Amino acid sequence: MPYKILKKKQLGKSGTLFEIDIHAPLIAKKANAGNFILIRINEKGERFPLTIANYNRQKGTITLVVQIVGKSTLLLSHQEKGDEILDVVGPLGNKIHIKKYENPIVIIGGGVGIAPCYPQAKELKEAGNTIISILGARTKDLLFWQDKMMAVSDKLIITTNDGSEGMKGFVTEPLKKLLSEEKISLVIAIGPMIMMKNVALMTSGVEGLPRVKTLVSLNTIMVDGTGMCGGCRFPSKDGEIHFACVEGPDVDGHMVDFDILLNREKRFTEFEKKSFDLYKHECRVLKGIEKN
Repeated sequence: MPYKILKKKQLGKSGTLFEIDIHAPLIAKKANAGNFILIRINEKGERFPLTIANYNRQKGTITLVVQIVGKSTLLLSHQEKGDEILDVVGPLGNKIHIKKYENPIVIIGGGVGIAPCYPQAKELKEAGNTIISILGARTKDLLFWQDKMMAVSDKLIITTNDGSEGMKGFVTEPLKKLLSEEKISLVIAIGPMIMMKNVALMTSGVEGLPRVKTLVSLNTIMVDGTGMCGGCRFPSKDGEIHFACVEGPDVDGHMVDFDILLNREKRFTEFEKKSFDLYKHECRVLKGIEKN
């Protein structure tokens, strides 16, 4: 059954971020914060994971936030309201464990990782928790959903690498200040691998700071999303192998071997670039901008 796009809009000013609402009533009925879906745009497309950024059970919709990083995300960004997506499978992965914590929860979103932070902040806030949100991006043009995050947070901190909005620097700087000034029950970090690595290091008890339970979201290579293919496997620091699709995507950040994952991210860089460049060339040819 094809899944119809009900709404699409650009986020921020970079031209690379889009918010898409898809009619998927069965998925919306079961979705919770932490879940993801696998999407295949057409019969020739690849299957790739996207975290559910929001859901509306009454309207039967799920919201995805897409950043253009390769062929498939560029193709998805070319879809418009009324277009249909061939396959949307989910909800997959584990929903986050919702409970009332004694002390504040710090939720950190980096780049497109801001999107899956929203449902987590929302559900944890509804459970009576104090939420401190830190949003980070390279520049203000890559920031989005500040108003939505503020609505579900007791405090919102913005950082940008270039200082174009909020504090200049990285998300770890306000995190360090918070850890040194008050008790924190939980830290949740979703974003680039290097950001999650640095957050987990800071909450591990270094530099005299307290050790705080930390969850990170691993959106690794996934094919079937049920633990059968092994594409999403990742190693822990003790050498054990885990599977992000069925054990996560949110996992204990202190047990993840980030160095191996950071190297793994580079394995298909050359192939992805070739595929991306070929697709962009084909698009230009079809539009008559270039001629063979």
